[in-house]
Amino acid sequence: MKNNKKTIAAKEREALLSTLQKRFEKNGNRHKGIAWNDVQQKLDASPEKIWSLNQMEQTGGEPDVIGYDKKTGEYLFCDCSAETPKDRRSICYDHEALEARKEHKPENSAVQMAEDMGVELLNEEQYRALQQLGEFDLKTSSWIVTPAPIRKLGGALFADRRYDHVFVYHNGAQSYYAARGFRGMLRV
Repeated sequence: MKNNKKTIAAKEREALLSTLQKRFEKNGNRHKGIAWNDVQQKLDASPEKIWSLNQMEQTGGEPDVIGYDKKTGEYLFCDCSAETPKDRRSICYDHEALEARKEHKPENSAVQMAEDMGVELLNEEQYRALQQLGEFDLKTSSWIVTPAPIRKLGGALFADRRYDHVFVYHNGAQSYYAARGFRGMLRV
């Protein structure tokens, strides 16, 4: 039987937790009223979530806590890198779009990468809420969850921040650009 547990080595785990704690302490405006010890307790009980956070970190996302869901009791981690994570760019929206490309296929899709990492793609509301905590994607853009009726017609949504305003646009789901990736959210 194959072991599908996603974990990281103890040394790597400690280094990641140290990085996350330092980022948490440096950016208190993102998570007012939340204590790191409470977050770490949740992380200690969820090794698979630590694995996902490591994936976020390793691909350039700089994950940080951006909130707490009172209904579920979960802390919300989100990619807080200034620009869309560098190792998640040049990808189309989803697997269907990837398969539709006849040539010059990107290596992956945003939806598939997010699933593989164990994170959620941000939706428009979450993306706009993130932009209230800082200025993100001033030079890049990020794919966001696309409503089924738009996707059914071949489109997909992406967002960025320009002129001190958050814009949501559309593009063909199969398109990809060097400056477009995705931001993920993880519930812990």
